[in-house]
Amino acid sequence: MASGCKIGPSILNSDLANLGTECLRMLDSGADYLHLDGPCSSGRSVFYMHMMVSRPEQWVKPMAVAGANQYTFHLEATENPGALIKDIRENGMKVGLAIKPGTTVEYLAPWANQIDMALVMTVEPGFGGQKFMDDMMPKVHWLRTQFPSLDIEVDGGVGPDTVHKCAEAGANMIVSGSAIMRSEDPRSVINLLRNVCSEAAQKRSLDR
Repeated sequence: MASGCKIGPSILNSDLANLGTECLRMLDSGADYLHLDGPCSSGRSVFYMHMMVSRPEQWVKPMAVAGANQYTFHLEATENPGALIKDIRENGMKVGLAIKPGTTVEYLAPWANQIDMALVMTVEPGFGGQKFMDDMMPKVHWLRTQFPSLDIEVDGGVGPDTVHKCAEAGANMIVSGSAIMRSEDPRSVINLLRNVCSEAAQKRSLDR
């Protein structure tokens, strides 16, 4: 069963000189988890690491030691996803598997039953503030249709103006950077995103 609707502010868009304070500010504003484009170390929070690195294998143990709760790697970055999934689990973390915009969603399918979360990038990874890519929504919809209980995350250009498309396609985990981090009232933005996501999930369950 998918874990419900969760909102994860992207710390890539925070004041990195005051990372600890920013993390606490987001959690106090109602964030369900913190999305970090690692590697980095963590404190007392729910950290989901998005490892945009060329050799994700080498960072598994350091991130586990640092306290990461989930380790998400890019399918494009490894030649042996199965072994990496096993290693992540053996190090006590949940497993996320990400695909870039140019990767077909069917490429992820063989691993979907072995992971906790699929991440569909809605921008090219690596830079904040990019424009949301609507044409990634069919990937989200396909995953939700094929794997109804899978947690599906979207990351890139997601905010109040685009979350409806993500939620209606089937995403239940929303990463949002600038829209939350630069808001004068991050709690209201987080609540809005969560409410849109929850309403779409309820509608899907009624439509079955």
